[in-house]
Amino acid sequence: MDRILKAARSSGSLNLSNRSLREIPAEVYRNLDAVGEGEKWWEAVELQKLILAHNNIEVLKDDLKNLSLLAVLNISHNKLSHLPTAIGELTMLKSLDVSFNLMGSIPEEIGSATSLVKLDCSHNQLKELPSSLGRCSDLSDLKASHNSIARLPEDLSNCSKLIKLDLEGNKLTMLSENMIASWTMLTELNAAKNLLESIPDNMGILSQLIRLDLHQNRISSIPSSIMGCHSLAEFYMGNNRLSSLQPGIGALSRLGTLDLHSNQLKEYPVEACKLRLSVLDLSNNSLSGLPAEIGTMTTLRKLLLTGNPLRTLRSSLVNGPTATLLKHLQSKVSADEVSGSATTAMNDDQIAMASRLSISSKELSLGGLGLSSIPPVVWESNDVVKVDLSRNSIEVLPDELSSCSSLQTLLLSGNKIKEWPGAVFASLLNLSCLKLDKNPLAQIPLDGFRSLSKVQVLDLSYNASSLPDPSALSSMPELQELYLRRMQLREVPLDLLSLPKLRILDLSQNSLVSIPKEFKNLISLTELDLSDNNIATLPPELGLLEPSLQVLRLAGNPLRSIRRAILDRGTKAVLNYLKDKLPEQ
Repeated sequence: MDRILKAARSSGSLNLSNRSLREIPAEVYRNLDAVGEGEKWWEAVELQKLILAHNNIEVLKDDLKNLSLLAVLNISHNKLSHLPTAIGELTMLKSLDVSFNLMGSIPEEIGSATSLVKLDCSHNQLKELPSSLGRCSDLSDLKASHNSIARLPEDLSNCSKLIKLDLEGNKLTMLSENMIASWTMLTELNAAKNLLESIPDNMGILSQLIRLDLHQNRISSIPSSIMGCHSLAEFYMGNNRLSSLQPGIGALSRLGTLDLHSNQLKEYPVEACKLRLSVLDLSNNSLSGLPAEIGTMTTLRKLLLTGNPLRTLRSSLVNGPTATLLKHLQSKVSADEVSGSATTAMNDDQIAMASRLSISSKELSLGGLGLSSIPPVVWESNDVVKVDLSRNSIEVLPDELSSCSSLQTLLLSGNKIKEWPGAVFASLLNLSCLKLDKNPLAQIPLDGFRSLSKVQVLDLSYNASSLPDPSALSSMPELQELYLRRMQLREVPLDLLSLPKLRILDLSQNSLVSIPKEFKNLISLTELDLSDNNIATLPPELGLLEPSLQVLRLAGNPLRSIRRAILDRGTKAVLNYLKDKLPEQ
């Protein structure tokens, strides 16, 4: 200790951190009095920096006033229950760190330490800050997070040089407009995890504000004045009560991170798509759709959307890479820009080229060519096994198609077929894959599936109210993949429970509220997509599908019975959790 104190008399700096001290050695308070032999007393300097962090010190004595030139005092991570009034006599003190102690209050005398620039009193038991802090006019960095402060003293508005203010984890119910008006030099404001119900209307006066964190409060709206915070780069508003977003937020040209997770947002304004964000968190809101203009936000590297009842986006897009989602949305913008223009049909030469290619491949690809009717080349190619007519404008399947006796795969996705072409299907005896998704199909007749007894893959997605009642899916005993995405289903068609070979079942983007326990009988199931429904609970019997069920998608459901931590761990964890809930036999 003597050696350390001697060095301190030479440098003016003393570091006694991490020494398991229960009290401050008396010599510290009168360091200059202990000048020993061999020391040049005229060269000794008073302490200007004292570090006592990470000890077990319970008391700071009034003798602290003897260190009149002290500029830095760090006594964080100790067991202090209070500060001595002598703290006010340290008129040269610029930085005081008393964080991570047991203090219930700070003495008013702190206001006499008028040179104070930085004060950290976080992680204590403070219920208020002393009004006298307002006399510390040079205070620029105040950290009082993780206490029990319910209100700020109005005199704090005198601290007009504040640059950083951290009030996270207190009990504040409001921020005074008077204070905000005085703190025009603020660059960082953190009032997260409080009880705030509103943002001051004059928040826009903080033109130098770079980081604003108000997450986990009770705020229901963002004032239009936020446009004045034109330096804002990070804005955190997650876990609040926002139901809408000010379109004016799109004027924050420097904003890079916008966190709006766990609110009640029903839409994201088109105007906000002007932002040059790198991170946008919209997870756990009430968004049913997104403006396609988000696809033009080319700076986005992270877009979070899970936990929303999105009906217009596939769950694979929502949960997949941001770049893929943006590309999809961007294509929607492009489609809107050229809406009204028709796709030119292929000429005879192009159709002939497709026909020649099919001779060797046995596959005829005519997808996305703007066809309004099926060209004769389809049924003239007798030995073709696969025909792709998707993404056209076909309304009717001609009777001639019945002659395609070799046809195994027929892709009709994204056309304008309204009536179920039962007569044609009845003649396609080798058909094993049929895709009719994204057509305006009317209700399928009760005997509609009877002619599809050999079909192994069926996609009827995006055909609202087209299933017969009862569904008659049991007419297809060979079915292995069934896609019933976005069909406005309110109940699971019970007929599908009798499909013994079913491996993939997609029921996403419907209005299902429950899953029957009989799902346990689908023992061949390897992939089940239940995302974007209204399912609150899952039957424990679903756990019996482990380990055969490899993929279970549940995003976008208001699940309350399974903790988020378990859901985040994936299919196996969820199924094991459900299995553990089964009553013992």
